[in-house]
Amino acid sequence: MNTTGIHHVTAVAGDPSANVRFYTDVLGLRLVKRTVNFDDTQTYHLYFGDETGSPGTAMTFFPFGEGRPGRPGRGQAVATAFVVPEGSLDYWRERLADRGVETTDRDRFGAGVLAFSDRDGQPLELVEGESDVEPWTDGPVPEDAALRGFFGVTLHSADPGATGRVLELLGFERRDEAEDRVRYVADGDRATVVDLLERESPRGRPGVGTVHHVAFRVPDGETQMRWREELSDAGQYVTEQKDRQYFDSIYFREPGGVLFEIATDGPGFTADESVESLGSALKLPPWLESDREDIEARLPPLNAADTTEGVSN
Repeated sequence: MNTTGIHHVTAVAGDPSANVRFYTDVLGLRLVKRTVNFDDTQTYHLYFGDETGSPGTAMTFFPFGEGRPGRPGRGQAVATAFVVPEGSLDYWRERLADRGVETTDRDRFGAGVLAFSDRDGQPLELVEGESDVEPWTDGPVPEDAALRGFFGVTLHSADPGATGRVLELLGFERRDEAEDRVRYVADGDRATVVDLLERESPRGRPGVGTVHHVAFRVPDGETQMRWREELSDAGQYVTEQKDRQYFDSIYFREPGGVLFEIATDGPGFTADESVESLGSALKLPPWLESDREDIEARLPPLNAADTTEGVSN
């Protein structure tokens, strides 16, 4: 019983409209769902990914507006990496520079890496490689350069040894070491890499520009509940199963401080919208529909124009 890689990554953003413009206009992802944080309905929950936001492609955000700036550091995921086709980093270097985004070139485990941050300071990376993900072709980025789901994440654990043992419990295999990081790889078809840093630095501070949690994939709720039992037996405190409308979730904070989620692959974002209309309207789960008028009144404006303003190839 193994997880098969990363399901989604959820982070904290500032202004929701600026968040939409960066991930759709600059990075060329599709806004596949606009809903609310089910635990804080005055805040959006925005999902970006491939055409349908399939598992292994979805970067999601809680945009808290004028929230406190965070600081990535120990006890957090400190970088989220996307796959781009071989030879496309020149395109991305120019595209990001044209939009005022500073980049840094790196070579990691033999692959080219382009590091940068979004408008809120969220650390991101583009990694050259292969992926089975079909890019969203209706976005502003040419198909031969478009993002193809996640490559993986980098964790800066406060206890790397303990975090490594949890990753191995989840089915990740320790593969490579280089300088101050160890690479773990899952047996899956996408989003399979977790790099674990082994270095000293200040503890991270939650807030705008930081990752809230990293979710791993399981096929269904039955498997998820088996994982809940397995993790509990291993000494982790695991939440009850939570209905997130588009997947079911359980959560636990691993010993190194990073909040992990285990999420089911289904039912997916087409549970309440057609593929063609994904992300076009505010969707609420049935238990919040009676409060729609009040919820919409409290949310900041987020119009359809926010998804297309400034789009260019």
